[in-house]
Amino acid sequence: MTEGQAIARFLRRFPERGAGLVVGPGDDCAVLAPRAGTVLCATTDCVREGVHFGPGFSPEDVGHKALAVNLSDLAAMGAQPRFFLAAVELRPPARAGVVDGLARGMAALAKRHGCLLAGGNFSRGPGLAVTITALGELGEGTALLRSGLSPGDLLAVTGRLGAAALGLARLRAGHAPRSATLAQRRPEPRVAAGLAARGIATAAMDLSDGLLLDLGRMARASGCGATLWRDALPIARGLPARPDGLTLALSGGEDYELLLGVRARDWPRLQRRIAATGTDVAAIGVATARRGLRLAAHRDAVTARPLPATGFSHF
Repeated sequence: MTEGQAIARFLRRFPERGAGLVVGPGDDCAVLAPRAGTVLCATTDCVREGVHFGPGFSPEDVGHKALAVNLSDLAAMGAQPRFFLAAVELRPPARAGVVDGLARGMAALAKRHGCLLAGGNFSRGPGLAVTITALGELGEGTALLRSGLSPGDLLAVTGRLGAAALGLARLRAGHAPRSATLAQRRPEPRVAAGLAARGIATAAMDLSDGLLLDLGRMARASGCGATLWRDALPIARGLPARPDGLTLALSGGEDYELLLGVRARDWPRLQRRIAATGTDVAAIGVATARRGLRLAAHRDAVTARPLPATGFSHF
């Protein structure tokens, strides 16, 4: 296919018009109109062949994951997804099946979250890569930030930890059923949970690089430390026995769950709101005045051992 044919094939999966999309794909720039009383927040991320996905991924998986990791960032801010731009690199020759698959996976997820494709680009590359820029709306001054945690706040996570790392291990081992690798191939951004947390959570971020590494970032941004409770961690089913299973849950990365801070008195209300979205959420620890990360056996334990802030790093 030519570049023009690839673009036309890709775009046919997406609506041409939608609320706030004044000028969409086909012009030099998109023109977007946020709703009255809201501000736009923006994020960008890339998924690249050989780094974020491999032979076990279908083009639909890649399209889904490329958008999902960006919607997860919007969810962590408590933002409603509205628009996105997609830049696609393809290894020549551009194949119709790859373009169709990318568009199908991406468009299905975008439709579920009411997110409109506003524009993008196709180019030649050494392998398949997709870079998404996603835009979301929220009320001015209502963004959930990493820096809002205070000593005494409870720490909570949605879903289960380590499922994506387990899925990656199964993909690398080969011959795993696709259902066993779903968390790695098609993560579900916790958009509804992020919206539910607005006005209650004190801090939030998504877990892309592992609980310990991301919690360390939140703690540093907030000028505090944290203690996790081992018996409260919602570890994914199927993880091997400790210590390997615990290590994957704490540092495996790519869970794309939400890490939240909340005042203890507000925890029951947050729990009810998030549960109403159909999302599991668990209190897993507490923010501390003492810097650094620690792991205690349970909530009432007297002692806790230091934890390194380890996880996935590109470099």
